[in-house]
Amino acid sequence: FNCDMENQAELEEKTRLINQVLELQHTLEDLSARVDAVKEENLKLKSENQVLGQYIENLMSASSVFQTTDTKSKRK
Repeated sequence: FNCDMENQAELEEKTRLINQVLELQHTLEDLSARVDAVKEENLKLKSENQVLGQYIENLMSASSVFQTTDTKSKRK
């Protein structure tokens, strides 16, 4: 009878540990998925940032405001 109780307690402990491991695996999967999503978003934002930077450069080179500063400095 005592042996049965020990076996039962051991079985419950194993079950608890297995459930804990499964829960940790799911948590890890969720975190990995979130990391992938953040990486993807980061790449998208970097790309948008480059496009905006290029756009600003083009505006500055086309703008007379930025070009007049060059001519003023040459007059001095």
